[in-house]
Amino acid sequence: MVFSGSSAALSHTGKVRSNNQDSGYSGSNLFVVADGMGGHAGGDVASSIAIAHLQPLDRVYPSTAEAEKALEDTIHAAAKDLISTARARPELAGLGTTVCAIIMVDDYAVIAHIGDSRIYLYRNDALTQITTDHTFVQRLVDSGRITPEEARYHPRRSVLMRVLSDMESDPEVDTFVMPTRPGDRWLLCSDGLSGVVDDTHTAKTMALGLAPGRTADLLLKQALDAGAPDNVTMVIVDVGGQHPLVSGTPTVVGAASTPQGVEVPAARTGRISWFHPNRQAANEPTHFEPAAEYLEELIEEDRRRARRRRIGWIAGLLLVLVLIAAALFGAYQWTQTRYFIGADNGTVVIFRGIQQKIGPISLATPYDNTGLPLAVLPEFEREVVEGTINADSLEEAQKIVDQLRQNIGSE
Repeated sequence: MVFSGSSAALSHTGKVRSNNQDSGYSGSNLFVVADGMGGHAGGDVASSIAIAHLQPLDRVYPSTAEAEKALEDTIHAAAKDLISTARARPELAGLGTTVCAIIMVDDYAVIAHIGDSRIYLYRNDALTQITTDHTFVQRLVDSGRITPEEARYHPRRSVLMRVLSDMESDPEVDTFVMPTRPGDRWLLCSDGLSGVVDDTHTAKTMALGLAPGRTADLLLKQALDAGAPDNVTMVIVDVGGQHPLVSGTPTVVGAASTPQGVEVPAARTGRISWFHPNRQAANEPTHFEPAAEYLEELIEEDRRRARRRRIGWIAGLLLVLVLIAAALFGAYQWTQTRYFIGADNGTVVIFRGIQQKIGPISLATPYDNTGLPLAVLPEFEREVVEGTINADSLEEAQKIVDQLRQNIGSE
């Protein structure tokens, strides 16, 4: 049956990129986000080709198995088209795109995914990431070498392990089927959103229960407020719910929405890259799929970074310990400039240090046994000595002892 619910698609260039290489599609049963890569023209063309191939799948399916096979076959056909496009226009070599797509079949969501664009499900006040990024850093997370939080800021977070590109005619695509139910909210998005707006803020926005279009606007504003260094594209799909479908007309956003987006551009004139004479130099940072030997170098680089991090922590810990030791030594040295008069084995003794202990360690030691018996002192002075008498210096301590002797002689 035809999907019952509401949806919205939105795409924005962001604050840094000069053009939009993303594409998105929201239809009756099909919903797609594609994040293009490969410079100005390559990314536009790649994501547009993916949408052009997938758009005819927006129809009713008798079974989830048929929909799943249609998604996988169509994505493979798009990969072959990318290869043909790169051969016809060498300046587009290296073009590619991520794809995340959902076909709604009765009470099920049929999902296909390749790359680092994501699909989330908001259900029962909880946001869950349904797809797994096909990235280098996700592999590091899966192996326990870094945490998900470290992955958000890793310098290689955009390196893709799998992508729809002109390098592989039969890419490995994740496909699976999940049950869905009224009240579910599905979010498909490029990393221009998920890489900038964290899941906590996304969940809070989804929880407001606003219509998909308004929800997309609020998420875009958060991405723009955070700098939006990449194109931002999202499709939000509500299953059932309180927001009726406004229009059954499919919505295409981003590069695929413009005529030039779906056409293979003619060869460009102008300066060509010295390093790739047959390829248009990409003047913007982008994703790329590395060769196996480069991945080995990345892994070794990550090991070196981990070693440097451990050395940094150890060095920092040692520095802190040295500073603490120096502070304790300085404090102890200061205590040894202080004196007090007390009793020891029935005799008046001058002690050096202070009347404190650190665990079992006393900060005072006998300095001079005066030989003056406590018993010969008047009761009041004996009690004062037993309670100790502080002195600012050794000379002052000796004067106090002399005064005690004089008091005995004057009695």
